[in-house]
Amino acid sequence: MDKIRSVEGANRALKGLWADGRKPDSIVLRSALLAPRGGGDAPSLLSRLVLPKGIALRFYLLAVFEAQCRLEAGKQWTNVLPLSGRGSWSDLFAADGAYDAKSATYMHYTANGRTAEDLRLRQVQGALRTLEGLGSKQYDQALVDVPRGKREQRLYQSFRLMKESGRGGNQSPDTYVVPKDHWRAGATIKIPAHFFLNGWAQVLNPSEVATWLAFRVLSKWAPDKHLTSGVYVHGEMRTDTFGLRRDAWEDGCQRLRDFGLIRFARAVGEAEVSQPLSADNGDVWDFLVSSSRKRYEPYRYQVTDRGLEQDAVKVCRKELILRQKRLDQAAAKRRGASTG
Repeated sequence: MDKIRSVEGANRALKGLWADGRKPDSIVLRSALLAPRGGGDAPSLLSRLVLPKGIALRFYLLAVFEAQCRLEAGKQWTNVLPLSGRGSWSDLFAADGAYDAKSATYMHYTANGRTAEDLRLRQVQGALRTLEGLGSKQYDQALVDVPRGKREQRLYQSFRLMKESGRGGNQSPDTYVVPKDHWRAGATIKIPAHFFLNGWAQVLNPSEVATWLAFRVLSKWAPDKHLTSGVYVHGEMRTDTFGLRRDAWEDGCQRLRDFGLIRFARAVGEAEVSQPLSADNGDVWDFLVSSSRKRYEPYRYQVTDRGLEQDAVKVCRKELILRQKRLDQAAAKRRGASTG
């Protein structure tokens, strides 16, 4: 993405969208996206979007950004953008160029002749299928609704965005309405506009985004503790509340620290027992499950929004170079030990 400047192009389109609209300082996201479902027995919709391929999570967050740049709180979303072309949904996404093994370079076009714009369009369509597919077993969980034509073909251009809690179980879908920042601690969280405008939405992978959003929920749920001693997630909360695997969580924390989006916080006093959070039917975080079991002292973190003000590609490039140097040094040390 760096070599073909696709993030730069997507940032330009997003900044134009923001400047021509309401210029929000932050985007309000309903925490229902992160909440377990079915009384805590089913994973959150967010956890189902932590996928190795595709841009489904990125698409949904950017769709929410587009809505709040254009609409006031309480207004219902309708699609006003084409899927491809200038000023389209495809314009808002950075896509990898095709890798050409013969020349060992990234190209602006794919091996079979598709353009970068074709590639972005295919990714957008794939994202819509994934977001719709969340409701394949339980219809109410779909995050978009894509109507069908007479021959049952998907009419992608006519898709409808759903609320963070999903389509809902009624015949009429729960179409996305711009929320207000709710006074209840766990009902909504804010995402600074810099997350979208400086490329972080493009370069972070889904598990890193999910980890970052989890910390934002916790920082609002326990603001005093976040400021004084930091917040943490034990294994039960990580799996049962946020639906994230241990490796994805640990990698996400490491990368977010490297990128300056979270930092270690010094723990104060004895570790307290956390309360796993749960919710269902849109009543987010009201269902609290207590545990009396003492837990080990975990790493505590604080969210640092100042990192979002930096250019994401430059920060990631720098950290990747430093990481490669550390790997090279470790390999050289191992070789020296084996020959000695």
